Amino acid sequence: MIGIGVDAVEIERFRRSLQRTPSMRERLFTDEELAYVAPQADPVPSLAVRFAAREAVMKALGVGLGAFGFHEVWVTRADSGAPALRVTGRAAELAVAAGVTRWHVSLTHTDVVAIAYVVAE
Repeated sequence: MIGIGVDAVEIERFRRSLQRTPSMRERLFTDEELAYVAPQADPVPSLAVRFAAREAVMKALGVGLGAFGFHEVWVTRADSGAPALRVTGRAAELAVAAGVTRWHVSLTHTDVVAIAYVVAE
């Protein structure tokens, strides 16, 4: 194991941030992620957990905010529905330099908090 990272996001606080700055959606999330959450009655918990996943990847790599762009890491879904990570650009370069060959991600959210747990293998 190279590293682990966990991040928790308060959903209502994240909702307020999105309302204050609507352009934040496009700045933080890929078109694929936005399309995935679009049909949901309330997409904010799903967006919050995807944001938490990015932060958890940074922690697993031992780097801080700004080490790579938000569009360089995103959550996808396997055919089974299980979440997976896509890591590209500078984030992929950092992962290669650290020796990461595989990612594991677990996502969960309640009405209050969104949590992502990431393992860099």
